[in-house]
Amino acid sequence: MPHSFYADFIVFDSVILEVKGKSGIASEDLAQTINDLKCSDCKVGLVLNFGKPTLEIVRVVF
Repeated sequence: MPHSFYADFIVFDSVILEVKGKSGIASEDLAQTINDLKCSDCKVGLVLNFGKPTLEIVRVVF
């Protein structure tokens, strides 16, 4: 069954970049990034959250 996904950004065809702007990164955000990694050939995902005074970054490796 073919899958389609819509990542916020794909960098150099190898890194999925998810951009958020909320109070914190939730488990649903990580699950979305893992799902995007499974549907693509990418092995690394970054979730960036700009919703706090300092940038919050989570790296997901699949």
